[in-house]
Amino acid sequence: MKSNITLIFEKGIDEELQNYIPEMDIEVADLKEIIPQILLRNDIPIPNVPEIVIVRHFVKLSHKNYGVDTGIYPLGSCTMKYNPKINESIERLPGFSQIHPLQEENQGSIKLLYNISKFLGEITGMDRFTLQPAAGAHGELAGLLIMKKYFEHKGIKKEKIIVPDSAHGTNPASAKMAGFSIIELKSNEQGEVPLDHLEYAMQGGDVAGIMLTNPNTLGIFDRHIKEITQIVHNNGGLCYYDGANLNPMLGICRPRDMGFDIVHLNLHKTFATPHGGGGPGSGPIGVINDLSPFLPEPCIISTENGLVCKESTGKSIGRIKSFWGNFGVIVRAYAYILALGAEGLLRVGQIAVLNANYLRVLLQKKYYLPFNRACQHEFVISDKNMANNITTEDIAKRILDYGIYAPTIYFPLIIQGALMIEPTETESKESLDYFVEIMNKIYEEAKENPHLLKNAPHNLPVKRLDAVIAARKPVLHD
Repeated sequence: MKSNITLIFEKGIDEELQNYIPEMDIEVADLKEIIPQILLRNDIPIPNVPEIVIVRHFVKLSHKNYGVDTGIYPLGSCTMKYNPKINESIERLPGFSQIHPLQEENQGSIKLLYNISKFLGEITGMDRFTLQPAAGAHGELAGLLIMKKYFEHKGIKKEKIIVPDSAHGTNPASAKMAGFSIIELKSNEQGEVPLDHLEYAMQGGDVAGIMLTNPNTLGIFDRHIKEITQIVHNNGGLCYYDGANLNPMLGICRPRDMGFDIVHLNLHKTFATPHGGGGPGSGPIGVINDLSPFLPEPCIISTENGLVCKESTGKSIGRIKSFWGNFGVIVRAYAYILALGAEGLLRVGQIAVLNANYLRVLLQKKYYLPFNRACQHEFVISDKNMANNITTEDIAKRILDYGIYAPTIYFPLIIQGALMIEPTETESKESLDYFVEIMNKIYEEAKENPHLLKNAPHNLPVKRLDAVIAARKPVLHD
């Protein structure tokens, strides 16, 4: 379907030249003598438009975009929350933004990396951290490679990983990339890991451990978390904690205290550095002391002579990212942690839980709630019992008409027609009430005027696309 947005290339191509900038009075090298012919482009239809037209064009386009700075962004599992602008200012200080990792005068930056590793260790209970992973899934892969290297060093063959069906979608993919086969555990009626199934799965002796997302993608904290880690440990396995949902845990409980050996964090979620659109991200992993020799190299250690970069003892899984990871993202997270302090981080966890449960209680008055229990930072409703065969997609498309970004839909897969909602701790009560008001309007529209939902969105530059054709026959170029 063609958009009603006019491209800048469609403006002014056939009009009289309106570029009033004088031509340069210096010689310009012949590009054909510098660039191979095969790399030279033919003439492109650059529009002959004045600067004001260009500026207005792109400003108008920016107004059509949506982000956390323009409204509530209830995208479940992604923690799309407001990012304080002071973090951006600090990251862009010349001392951070204009240095090279190999400069000798980098002691300040090295100290920042060392300090944030200590902060993350205190927050999670882990003994050592690496900041190299560039995203959550990258951290998962690194953590599982550490797990694999640990058992190989002990001469024990472990080929399988247990992944509950309520885990993040990247968990089984990361385990597979690390060379493990997957044992999937189905959730029980409470949305938790069934302990008897876990016991049975661990019996073979070839299971390296479990990857657990906690709270899981249903927004549920597993009440038997310590029993789960105890069962895995009793059978010679390790416990990996997917910390992408750490927001509601901050200052309240720590993965180490639950019995976990490895954890990854998403600095671009929990610690308020912008993400989306492909990055950048940061997925540090923390481990207990027994696993620290296997961390990526090099690592920063404190000595009598100050902070030094130390190579591994030969057990490391090796470098997984250039230099120290995505440094700018780490700086933003460092500023966020320092600004909030321990009390502020605790408040983040408390308000994340409060906001999610506030929405859950209000929305379940009309929408179907598969697991009717207190949630953590997010919860899942579904299109079950919607009037006139209105689907989750219809609801999501209609939400857009009201100027709100839609929640995550059709995930987790274990809930038919899922809408996964995460308000985050940065939204006000007024913002949450407005979201509830819109959701209730849509519920009534489904009963009284279903074609509004079936044909939504109505107010956007691009109307509803054919999702099947888009998936099977994508147009990736003009």
